[in-house]
Amino acid sequence: MLINITEIALTIFVSLMLIAQLIALRFKVPYTVVLVFIGLGITALSTIVLSTGPISTAFFGSIQWIKSLYGQLVSTGLFVGLIVPPLIFEAMIHIKRNELSTVIRPALALATVGVLLSTAVATLVLWKLAGLPLIIALIFAAIISPTDTITVLQIFKHIKVPQRLATLMEIEAAFNDATAIVLFSIILSSIGLEHSPLLFNYIEIFLYNFIGGGVIGIIVAYAARYIHTKVDDKMAETTLTIAAVYGSYVLATGIGASGLIAVAIVGLYFGSSTMRYAVSKTVRGAILSFWEIAAFVGNAIAFLFIGFETNLALFATSGALIVVAFVSVVIARIATVYPIVSIFNNISKKAKSKIPFRWANIATLGGVRGALSIALLATLVASNDISNSYISAITTMVLGVVFISIIAQVPVLSGYSSKLFGRHKKSTDLQ
Repeated sequence: MLINITEIALTIFVSLMLIAQLIALRFKVPYTVVLVFIGLGITALSTIVLSTGPISTAFFGSIQWIKSLYGQLVSTGLFVGLIVPPLIFEAMIHIKRNELSTVIRPALALATVGVLLSTAVATLVLWKLAGLPLIIALIFAAIISPTDTITVLQIFKHIKVPQRLATLMEIEAAFNDATAIVLFSIILSSIGLEHSPLLFNYIEIFLYNFIGGGVIGIIVAYAARYIHTKVDDKMAETTLTIAAVYGSYVLATGIGASGLIAVAIVGLYFGSSTMRYAVSKTVRGAILSFWEIAAFVGNAIAFLFIGFETNLALFATSGALIVVAFVSVVIARIATVYPIVSIFNNISKKAKSKIPFRWANIATLGGVRGALSIALLATLVASNDISNSYISAITTMVLGVVFISIIAQVPVLSGYSSKLFGRHKKSTDLQ
């Protein structure tokens, strides 16, 4: 019986996940970083003819199948709808209510106002100081604005930073994904229009996405909790959480609101209320295990894709452009985190709600860019309103910045966090 290319490809994909995890455990590095380098190495090898035997042909044929599947997921928008919701939900269900209450306001400010400010600053740096065309600067800044804390949280697991700091960054990442998608959609839809909509129209769209997504999330979360109280079965209740995650996403996007906001609200409510009061201890363990695995698979897909998309040869010929783009992102992050943190520290009356300056340093270093930017980039590539030369420049900048962000910021963040908190410092130490 012959094994088809799909079976070989799936076997290779699972093997790559296992290899990445084993390497990560051995060297105590985030497995997401390992996956990026594995994808990069496979892409490099696929351009070199090592042999013409059946094994080599099957291997590289399977890799091409995996890469083509990635391309279909991203180009059709399924990447965001299938991969991102589990990542957000899994992160949100671990957030504790008492930690959330002390960081929710600055976290949401970073995820909304922060994204807008970051986009504006990066645009100005690239347009005024670097001399890039305004349209390139603006679209790039919008695409690169969302942060990806998956790799950062992997570091935190080894270093055990204060839980409140991890919560701050988790909340920001979950909600700024939604902000970035809305902002990018507004910018892209405005290109080519003879008369741009009024600012009020943009604000209206923005608020509708957030409020609509939030309302759908609350409704689905309450409905799911009610059903949980009537059932006590691991399989049924785990399936219920899957229905709640994807159901909230579909319902929200169906009315034109943010599906990611809906998923984040469902996750927060499930973790802080449903899991504590409506789910038995046995079922709770089964649900947590399932979503941990789902998040691991989702992360593997996302970061392996980044490795596949990275073209070092292209980076070598566009090094100056990529460096300028990365510097603009760093400046924008600095101009976002410190002012927002300072404002909330000044208006906060409770000492435990203040954010230490060193935490702001970590939040700045932790502004790693990742898979969502790649997904937004694919949307741009499919657009007919942008010239090919502009798309080429933006593509180079986005892929270059994401790659540098992962391989450069992560070691710096790890070293700085270790210096502050140590490898075995207890998470109850808030300073």
